[in-house]
Amino acid sequence: MKIYTKTGDEGSTALFGGSRVKKYNLRIDSYGTVDELNAYIGLIKDQEIDEISKKALLKIQNDLFTLGAMLATPPEKETLKSGKERLNIPKINETAVQFLENEIDVMDAKLPQMTHFILPSGHQAVSFCHVARCVCRRAERLSVALNDQESINPAILKYLNRLSDYLFVLARMLSKQLDIEEFKWIPTKNN
Repeated sequence: MKIYTKTGDEGSTALFGGSRVKKYNLRIDSYGTVDELNAYIGLIKDQEIDEISKKALLKIQNDLFTLGAMLATPPEKETLKSGKERLNIPKINETAVQFLENEIDVMDAKLPQMTHFILPSGHQAVSFCHVARCVCRRAERLSVALNDQESINPAILKYLNRLSDYLFVLARMLSKQLDIEEFKWIPTKNN
C-alpha cells in the first residue's frame, strides 16, 4: 500500500465507496476527530497502567477504527447494487456499548462517591484520559451535526457518548491506583 497517492493535493479526499469531498467536509472532520481520539487512547495505553485497562483500551482502539470506517462510508454507499454490504466488517453495535458500560460499572464500584467536579490533573496518565475525553466529546458533537445532515448509524452516537463516560471513570480509577489526589473544583467568590 503506497503512503502517498497525490489525489488529495488540491484539498479533496475519497470516502469509502469512491465519492470525493473537500477535506473540511463534516464527515471527514468527524472521522478525523475519531482518529485523533484513537491516538490519545494510545497515549493512555502506553502509560504505566494496569493490564486490564490496557486490554480494554486496545479493544476500544479497534472499535474506534471500525467506527471511523462507518463514518467514512456515506449512506448511499453502504450497500452495493447487489444489496450486499460494501463495508464488510463488524459494525459498532449495542454489544460494543455494553462493553463500555460494564467496564464503567466495574471501575465505578471501586471508587469513592463523587461529590464535586474534578479538575483534570494529578498525573500524566490521568491528564491523558481527560484530554481523550474532551476529544471524544468533540467527535460526538461533530457526529451529531453530521447526523443532522445525513443519517448515520445511531450506535455511533451512543458509543461516543458512553466512551467519554468511560474515559472520565478511567481517569478517576487511575488516580486511585496511582495514589494521586483528585483535585476537586470548589468555586470561590470573587472579591
